[in-house]
Amino acid sequence: MTDYDVFNGDADGICALAQLRLAEPRDSVLVTGVKRDIDLLKNVNARNGDRITVLDVSMDKNRADLERVLSEGAAVFYVDHHFAGDELPTSPALTAIINEAPDVCTSLLVDSHLKGAFRGWAIVGAFGDNLRKSASGLAKNTAYSENQLQRLEDLGIYINYNGYGSNLQDLHFTPEDLYRKVSQHRDPLDFINNSGGDFERLETGYREDMKAAADLAPESASDKTAVFILPDAPWARRVSGVYSNDLANNNPSRAHAIITPGKDGSYVVSVRAPLTNKTGAVDLCKQFPTGGGRAAAAGINKLPADMLTQFIDTFTAFYQ
Repeated sequence: MTDYDVFNGDADGICALAQLRLAEPRDSVLVTGVKRDIDLLKNVNARNGDRITVLDVSMDKNRADLERVLSEGAAVFYVDHHFAGDELPTSPALTAIINEAPDVCTSLLVDSHLKGAFRGWAIVGAFGDNLRKSASGLAKNTAYSENQLQRLEDLGIYINYNGYGSNLQDLHFTPEDLYRKVSQHRDPLDFINNSGGDFERLETGYREDMKAAADLAPESASDKTAVFILPDAPWARRVSGVYSNDLANNNPSRAHAIITPGKDGSYVVSVRAPLTNKTGAVDLCKQFPTGGGRAAAAGINKLPADMLTQFIDTFTAFYQ
């Protein structure tokens, strides 16, 4: 029997898995990648009796491979908050916790499943997924001080920031490596204070990249929408997701699209719905090839270059 842990390389996926493995340690094969690498189950060659945990990747995007591993006799525990498709597969070997509500993330679902056993990591994951209200609400019954909660928010943002890039070489840490580092600590404050410089490396990288992003002018902007096209550079690819969140937090009534050059002349797109109306992002992005996500935050992994103008026009009209 082999255990596989399949997880998104962002803060939500990493913090969800940290909670599960602190509660139930396993010597698992880790399957992950950059934030945009979501069709991860294709990398699992399951056999009868294997156990597979899947966290924070769309069931809709992994449907065929999920059905494949179930047919091969594997047991699957699937937790996610993205669009899952019209119906879940029916199999006694599948245990699924799916909630697509805009104020929910995988770390929060795992926290509920574990009855708050490692709540600090759930709070970090929620902050990283830009669910500040949900994270703050979860923290109300904890002993964390206001200053400590600020550090947990910082950590969530930094872990999330680290997951963005067109390849692993763009990142400060591979998601697998960063997961192994943070999951050594039952409380995220221990990682912040005793990581041997790893936390500081994330913080320095984030601040330097955000400083570069602050000088960017929008391609177009109005009271309702703003579009930013970032340069073709590692720092821009790293910052694209957290910069989207930062813009959304600073302009809560405005929708944002952050566009970065991708592979083969295509573009990678991050969309954030207005925080005052967390709807529509996934519906918009699904109109384009490789689009997906959730109501409040979605993206397009590989937008063809000849569809860029069409996307900007559609995005602008969608949120008017």
